[in-house]
Amino acid sequence: MKLIFPILILIFLIMSCRQKASEKFNVSKMSNVEIEMSPITNSSPPIDEIEKQEVIKKKIIKDGRLGLRVTELEKTKLLIDTLVKYYDGYYDNERLINEDWESSYNLKIRIPSTNFEKFITNVESGDGEIQYKEINARDVTDQFIDLETRLENKRNYLNRYNELLKQAKSVKEILEIEEKIRGLEEEIESTIGRLKYLSDLVDYSTLDLTITKHKDFKYNIEDRDKFSERIKQSLSKGWFGFVDFLLFVIKIWPLWIIVSLILYFWRKYKKTKTKN
Repeated sequence: MKLIFPILILIFLIMSCRQKASEKFNVSKMSNVEIEMSPITNSSPPIDEIEKQEVIKKKIIKDGRLGLRVTELEKTKLLIDTLVKYYDGYYDNERLINEDWESSYNLKIRIPSTNFEKFITNVESGDGEIQYKEINARDVTDQFIDLETRLENKRNYLNRYNELLKQAKSVKEILEIEEKIRGLEEEIESTIGRLKYLSDLVDYSTLDLTITKHKDFKYNIEDRDKFSERIKQSLSKGWFGFVDFLLFVIKIWPLWIIVSLILYFWRKYKKTKTKN
């Protein structure tokens, strides 16, 4: 009996320890579940949608000047022709200058702005020597925004005047409103034209390209006519000059009449003065 009692106490202690451990496990397990679920059960209200702001596309006008000195002018010109066609460009102006010391092409080329840098890179990669290079970029975004705003305002005013024209009751009111409408329509057309012009400059970049080939100077002796031919030309020119002079004298005949009358009255005046 003495042994049984301690054994029962020991069993009781072991059972109590197991029960506490199980409770701790259940508590920790439940706490993990609550933590995992907390973002869902205690979630904050949905975030308001952010307002989208209009992204303004930059309007850039690109243009430049480029000078090349080459050894084969025509071959380089054919290469430029190929590049212009490949990059969807065109010649706005083309001029050939052939002098004793050099020959050159002055080319004004319009290239889509998206291909402008590629075109210049291909031109520079040729055999020519770069004499000068100047590339400019102008931001005209503000001008576009200003013109578009003015255009919208003018169109709104035009709509208002058209509504007023429908309500006009007298001829005077009709004429005044029509005059305002005419002025607004002219301003709208002018603004649209300006926008189209700027859009063209933005869409197509301009490159002033000069291709030059140096030539060794050669003195060319001019062929001169024979002495007998030159005498004939001199006699002919002298005769024609005399005829022209004679025709000129005849042409101013009123002047001779006036001069003769002045001399006549002057002599008469002197004679009268001498007698007195």
